[in-house]
Amino acid sequence: MSQDGKSDSDILRELLHATRSAANLQLESLKMEVLRHWNEELTKPRNANAKRLLRYGFKTFSQNDEDGIIQEIFRRIGTKNRTFVEFGVSNGLECNTTKLLIEGWHGLWMEADHRSALDVLERFKPIMASGRLKLVEAMVTPESIHTLLNAGSMTGEIDFLSIDIDGNDYWVWKAIESITPRAVAIEYNSSLRPPSSLVVPYSPTRRWAGGNYFGASLEVLVRLGREKGYRIVGCNFAGVNAFFVRDDLCGDCFVEPATAEEHYEPPRYFARMMPAGHPPQVGEFETV
Repeated sequence: MSQDGKSDSDILRELLHATRSAANLQLESLKMEVLRHWNEELTKPRNANAKRLLRYGFKTFSQNDEDGIIQEIFRRIGTKNRTFVEFGVSNGLECNTTKLLIEGWHGLWMEADHRSALDVLERFKPIMASGRLKLVEAMVTPESIHTLLNAGSMTGEIDFLSIDIDGNDYWVWKAIESITPRAVAIEYNSSLRPPSSLVVPYSPTRRWAGGNYFGASLEVLVRLGREKGYRIVGCNFAGVNAFFVRDDLCGDCFVEPATAEEHYEPPRYFARMMPAGHPPQVGEFETV
């Protein structure tokens, strides 16, 4: 018992509360600093063009500002059937298609980690029961991708493909032929700045080790996109995802030239601190 009559448990409780309050204040301060940096970036002449996608970014369920960019892309090019495929979704609470899903889209998720797959099955049970979401638990490789897409009943034209598997992204996109997305988001290695055209050699067992040896440079993805009939239309503020739209849909909707030099964004991984309101939580919504 302390001199003021407080028990050890009371003192411990107060210390924990003070520690949490300090941590929350620090977190909010970091979020405000991210917003300040983002707003400063948007005021630069390069970003004055209303066609540049960077200015439309925001975070709802995506890791960074991808949700807003994806929304703006489809505002410009429209949708065919509101379908998506995404692999590398973790537990589904922070990926590129969750916002689309709760807005009534339907599609296929692929996830290799068993615990994450179990989380998806639990968290998204009502949506999966409605038939709008399928989950395939499997490692995605160039050799397996078409079998996995067929297992999820995905062929032909879909609206959106998102690729984030921390390693073989380039090689999997290169192998995909059975679906023709209207738009594609794919992770790039922003430490490999243009004009570097580099990709880590393919290995079916490759795993990201936490460093900057992973994936592909933006330039090599732009070249692959051209081969497949896609044009780069932007990158997100965090320097993580590049966005491509099928040539026949681009028109004059996006910033030209469609080059890595024009659209490259440097690594700003602190952007994961971008505010999104309360922590992500999924459920069914009604459209009114």
